[in-house]
Amino acid sequence: MIRLSEVSLRLGKAGHASSVQFDLPFFEAASGETIALTGPSGCGKSTLLNLIAGLRRPDRGEVIVAGADLAGMPTERLDRHRGVHCGMVFQSFHLLAPFSAVENVAIGLRFGARKSLNTGQRASEVLRRVGLGDRLHARPDQLSVGERQRVAIARAIAGDAPILLADEPTGSLDPGTGHEIFSLLREVASENGRTLLMVTHDSELASELPVNFDCTGLVSSYGPSPEGREALA
Repeated sequence: MIRLSEVSLRLGKAGHASSVQFDLPFFEAASGETIALTGPSGCGKSTLLNLIAGLRRPDRGEVIVAGADLAGMPTERLDRHRGVHCGMVFQSFHLLAPFSAVENVAIGLRFGARKSLNTGQRASEVLRRVGLGDRLHARPDQLSVGERQRVAIARAIAGDAPILLADEPTGSLDPGTGHEIFSLLREVASENGRTLLMVTHDSELASELPVNFDCTGLVSSYGPSPEGREALA
């Protein structure tokens, strides 16, 4: 399902203090596998997810996702590939404030494999699946933090993408809510045989997943640039 080989990526200008080098000899995830991406801040966990999603391109190397090499793929085709194959869940939710929960999910469906179907009906279905059947028409500011993350998960799974990429999905939640969201992600991935890659700093949660990939050492040089720190978190 996913294979990266001899991947290198530089952020910043060569020779500058803010230059950051990311090098990944090999990474592989099989269809239906669940993997925790671990390691300290700035070690490259988020960069690995972004490479798999096609949000970043490597300077060199191979990034194979769902049978396609993303490294040289044209931008328009890459966007379509991401919409069909990858569902993304972020720590900060990225919901559209003026729109209701069902509208946020329906808007996301325009970019996925189900875009030709009744998006409102599908959005309602997945929101009920994640326990928000009574909150379909609530806006983000009317939802709790945990409910917002459930909307984000619904948006990620609505298009039936076979790959779920979760970047610190429990990082802004209290421990109890965080574990509920963690369990929900595992459930929805398992139900349809999705591949789940989850970035986490929580060693307890990581220990509950069958595979851990330690990203320590992927960054060979690290300067003080805030941009570099955020990009490689």
